[in-house]
Amino acid sequence: MMDELLKNKIFATHALAGVGSVTLGTALTYPLDTVKVIIQVGSGSSKQLTTTEVFNRVRSFSGNSGLYSGFWWLAVGRTLGVGARFGTYEILTAFYKDGREDNHVHASEALLAGLIAGFVESLITSPFELIKVRAQITSASRIPKSASFTEKVAVAPLIQRLLHGYTPDPKALNYSVGLLSTLTAKHPNMMSALQDYPWMMTGSGRPPSVFNVRKPSQIISLEGWGSLWRGLRSGVVRDSVFSGLFFATWQSLHRAMLDWKAVGMNPEPRTDDEIGPLSPFAVSVAAGVSGSVAAAASHCFDTAKCRSQCVVLPKFLSMERKLLKWRTPGKRFERATGIHPADRNLLFRGIGLRMARSGIASFVMVGSYFLAVDRLA
Repeated sequence: MMDELLKNKIFATHALAGVGSVTLGTALTYPLDTVKVIIQVGSGSSKQLTTTEVFNRVRSFSGNSGLYSGFWWLAVGRTLGVGARFGTYEILTAFYKDGREDNHVHASEALLAGLIAGFVESLITSPFELIKVRAQITSASRIPKSASFTEKVAVAPLIQRLLHGYTPDPKALNYSVGLLSTLTAKHPNMMSALQDYPWMMTGSGRPPSVFNVRKPSQIISLEGWGSLWRGLRSGVVRDSVFSGLFFATWQSLHRAMLDWKAVGMNPEPRTDDEIGPLSPFAVSVAAGVSGSVAAAASHCFDTAKCRSQCVVLPKFLSMERKLLKWRTPGKRFERATGIHPADRNLLFRGIGLRMARSGIASFVMVGSYFLAVDRLA
């Protein structure tokens, strides 16, 4: 009985330390993530947003709190995702270490286990990231107020349910009706009929803006449950590359630091246990360097995922593409990894911010985890 209580206490201690460390690392680096996402999404081939411009824009539209828009969505998603990543990695590497005297894991083995762990993490975090990204874009967007004309256009019940508080543009609706004026008029009120269809919400036939479809209920109602995993291909490649390189680099640095510590020891240690554990600071620095390297290698896929998540795609368009067997544009590699050919020149926007965010977050997460375990155990 005492052994079970002790095991449960140790498990609860590590779980609490893990949740706290992930939340702390996410909180400290979240403003960098907000600026990074806006640069990735807002930049064009002929328009490069700077960090200062994005920072000032968010503060002017949403205040300082705008830098933390969508924070809790990412905090929950990262807590579950990072837990799944490290849990999967530990389970896989346990098979590698089985029977070895020093419980050593080679860098190639860490790379393979990390690739699989990143795949699991991507499936879990994708819905949380979608909502987070749209909240960040909203913080830097000028949301138009209701039209300032006396007689407002009536909003159909379907639109009112999907987009609360939305008022369609009467000029765009009149223009749409004018385009259809050559057809035989069989409906007594074509204007009202057009407003009954989701694709006429903006009055121009184009999907609504991101800031109009940012809440989970709005996303599911207009775009369907499958939209929560939009950009899954690029997300899976991003997280698999990141996780694989992160663990492989971390394992290589860990091996190098152990060998350096063993220099001059007499007698020469035969196993890692005889060398002794590394200091928490050294392990945290290795994690920070590994996070920056992994972020640089996977950044182009991160850009592709963020840009795809900012596309509002109503359910009727998704169904139409399936019926018409619509083929994703781009080369074979781009189709396999979810990169749109129009984004080829934008894939490395914000790479410095992501390297800094991942490096600092990894350093803080590992360091605070060791500190919390030491204090709680």
